[in-house]
This record gives sequence, C-alpha cells and structure tokens, in this order.
Amino acid sequence: METVKAPDSHPEIILERLIQENQVSLKRLCYLYLHDEDMAEDAVQETFLKMFRSMNDYRGDANERTYLTRIAINTCKDMLRSGWFRHIDRRVTVDALPGSEEIKDPYHCDIAVAVMNLPRKLREVIILYYYQGLNTLEIAETLNITQPAVTGRLKRARDKLKSVLKGGRIDEE
Repeated sequence: METVKAPDSHPEIILERLIQENQVSLKRLCYLYLHDEDMAEDAVQETFLKMFRSMNDYRGDANERTYLTRIAINTCKDMLRSGWFRHIDRRVTVDALPGSEEIKDPYHCDIAVAVMNLPRKLREVIILYYYQGLNTLEIAETLNITQPAVTGRLKRARDKLKSVLKGGRIDEE
C-alpha cells in the first residue's frame, strides 16, 4: 500500500484517492460505533478532514488504512462523549446499516445484530477483523493495544457470539 507522503503528490489528489478507497468501509465502521447513519457520515467526513490536516505530520509508521481507521475510531469516541449524544435515539436496525442490501439471509441479520450488541471492546475487534479486514497486528496498532490482547478479545467475542446465536444472551462487561 502506498504511503501518504509521496514526494511530488498533491495533498488533494492523495485525499481523493483515500476517500475513494476507504469511504464505504469507514462509514460502516462509524455506523457500528454510533448507531446513527447521519452521525456516521459526519464522522467519516471529520476523519478525512483530520487526515488532510495532518498529512504533513504522518510518519508512515502504520499503513494508511490503519491510520484512517484509528482516526475514525477516535472521532466516533469523541462524538460519543459529547453531551448532546445522550439525547439521540441510537437503536440499531440492520436495515439502516450501510451495505445492508448485502445482508439478505436472516442468519446473517442475526449475526449483525449480535455483533452490534457486543460490549464495545469486543465489538471493536470483530468489526476491525471481519468487516474492515485488518489483521491482528493492524488492529493492535489501531487500538493501541498488544497483539495478544487483540487475540484474546477476538476469542472472547467469538465465544459470546456463539453463545448468543445458540440462544444465549450477551452479558455486558
């Protein structure tokens, strides 16, 4: 994957490429965090603005997708912390999920709902691993945790999902 700092590239061209390559997956990620399509769109726009503003500071330590994902997650967390967020109806429906036209099978619908109902730490790793396609090292870099922590969270999340899909409940952590 290319790095953001290309010697003769214009920042606008780089940003346009990043938007085309990452907009849909970031919107899905933000929606799963915020449970609101409009707020997810705002978070994605804010993510790209932050990326554009910090392009000169980007050191290339992580690949672009990991860097953008980390910005998006932090943007979503900031939005969740804001005072007015508590007054929004955040019920999640699978129909509102970006890319929901791909979820036609009722079993896949149940899986999506179960993932959205996982505790935040477990939901994060499932979303990043299965929906964003990041590997455990990239997830560790994105969430600023160790790779064994990612592996442990993935295992716990899978166990909870197996339980709930067999008729159990997801207990909050």
